[in-house]
Order: sequence, then C-alpha cells, then structure tokens
Amino acid sequence: MERISYTDIPEGLFKNLRAIEDLISNSPLENKLYELIKLRISQKNGCAYCVDMHYKELKHAGETELRLSSLCVWEETPYFSDKERIVLKFAETLTKINNSPIPEEVYTPLLAHFNKTEICYLSLAITQINTWNRLMKVFLFTPGNYKVGDH
Repeated sequence: MERISYTDIPEGLFKNLRAIEDLISNSPLENKLYELIKLRISQKNGCAYCVDMHYKELKHAGETELRLSSLCVWEETPYFSDKERIVLKFAETLTKINNSPIPEEVYTPLLAHFNKTEICYLSLAITQINTWNRLMKVFLFTPGNYKVGDH
C-alpha cells in the first residue's frame, strides 16, 4: 500500500518539517489544542495515517472518547469550549481556502483568546498539518502502525 517508504524520502525533508513541529510545540499554544487541530484537519482532509496518529496522541494526553468521537460533528455538540470552537472554525476555514481573505467573522473571535503572535503560531500549525496530510496522501504510509512517542 505504501507508495513511498520512509527510506525513500529525501534527506532533510522530514528533518525540516520536524523543525517546524518543534517551533510550534515550543510556542505558547497548548499541546492538546494543537493535537485537536491536527486531528480535525486530518479528518477534513481524509488522511487515515494522520487521523490514526493524532487520535492516539490525544488519547495518550487524556482526551475523552466522547470528545474524540464527536470531533467530526463538533459544531453540533456541547463538548467543546468557546475557545476550541473558534480555533476549529479558523482551522477549517484556513484549510479550505478560496480566493478571498479569511473572513472577519472567523478572524475577529480569535482575538478574544489569542494575541497576534499566537494567531501566527495557530496559522502555522494549521498549514503544517495540511502539509503532512498532503504528503501522506501521496506517500500512503500505512495507518495503524503509529505508536505514541515514535517521532
């Protein structure tokens, strides 16, 4: 099933992507929120490998089964905070971009919870998981093999 194996990937490609991951991980963003973004965007993009990975990471971080199973319908459930809802809406909007800027009704609510530096990190975090999703759609790494702590 795998089109491109880990050993086929050009030297430095994953190393540089991991450097961006480290930058985001060392930012003021909460890790659990970052993982929530990664799982939701991976769901939206249909990336089985990344859904498996970020589901496991969130489980390991203590996320509840109810919230994990409801993330795909987050707008219809009461299980997510206002802050999480604002971030999820922003993440989905930035993932499915069109030829217009992000609407004010999506951007402005972020300011109630984040400063501009944090919004920069949020934006980078969302674009980063989109990059990983797109690579995995090409490489076709096998889902199910990921173990927490394996990166």
